Amino acid sequence: MAGSIDRVTEAAAAAGLEIEIRRMGASTRTAGEAAEQCGCTAAQIVKSLIFQGEHSGKLYLFLVSGPNQLDLGKAGALVSETLKRADPRHIRDETGFAIGGVSPIGHLIEIPAFADQTLLAFGTVWAAAGAHDAVFAAEPKALLAAAQARVADLAA
Repeated sequence: MAGSIDRVTEAAAAAGLEIEIRRMGASTRTAGEAAEQCGCTAAQIVKSLIFQGEHSGKLYLFLVSGPNQLDLGKAGALVSETLKRADPRHIRDETGFAIGGVSPIGHLIEIPAFADQTLLAFGTVWAAAGAHDAVFAAEPKALLAAAQARVADLAA
């Protein structure tokens, strides 16, 4: 897991995003767990969701506020194809991250990223940093720029 955390650190530095990765000592796999560990609201937690194009097989990253659900119709319209859940093994093999530790940055592959506009309502958001108990805080616009995420209405 240290390799994936290192990739997040390196990706942040390459993007000019100053972060401090915290190992929480307890799971931050769910938005509720992460919010409790970070001392923030669940809405300030960035969920990094990866879906796969049904026809192309291409992976897409969607960054969504903790309590929000991704609207697959809206997301599919953005990428011009129907989306399906990606297999966790496939996600790990392609991105280098296991489910529960998928970060918005530091993927092994270039991955098209989209962010729900509700994340911009906060001064600080928290995101996974490559492991089930690793997180970092960032200003939303800076994080989305580092992730090269296109901002859109994604919430159901």
